[in-house]
Amino acid sequence: MNGRKKRGVPRRKRDQNSIEEAVRAQDMRPKSRKSAQPLKDPKGGLTAAGRAHFNRQSGGNLRPGVKGAADTPQKMRRKGSFLTRFFTNPSGPLTKPNGEPTRLALSAAAWGEPVPKNAQDAARLAAKGRNLLKRYENSKKKK
Repeated sequence: MNGRKKRGVPRRKRDQNSIEEAVRAQDMRPKSRKSAQPLKDPKGGLTAAGRAHFNRQSGGNLRPGVKGAADTPQKMRRKGSFLTRFFTNPSGPLTKPNGEPTRLALSAAAWGEPVPKNAQDAARLAAKGRNLLKRYENSKKKK
């Protein structure tokens, strides 16, 4: 362009702004009119449509959380891994300033666990996860 520099916002800042705008603009409903089901479950976790949307976007293989007892080795491994990852060092607060649980805390409910209200509750869930992983390892050794 005639050897002149573009004036205004630096490129890095422009790119960051466009990313932030895209994230804000992305609605939590699927794009197709077929399914009007929201992607996030208000009680915690993702809906079936949310898991399908994530799997399409990322090529992942998300499955619903183990709600009941972790009575098989696969369920022990999945639930134990989830509880350990999410609640050993929680990535954010467990309650909002108004006292309501955050999505992080509600994720425990999606796996059939009580919603943690404080760090001690989260530590209890993390310990339960480690216990499930130990049980999984022991079940592998028995075979």
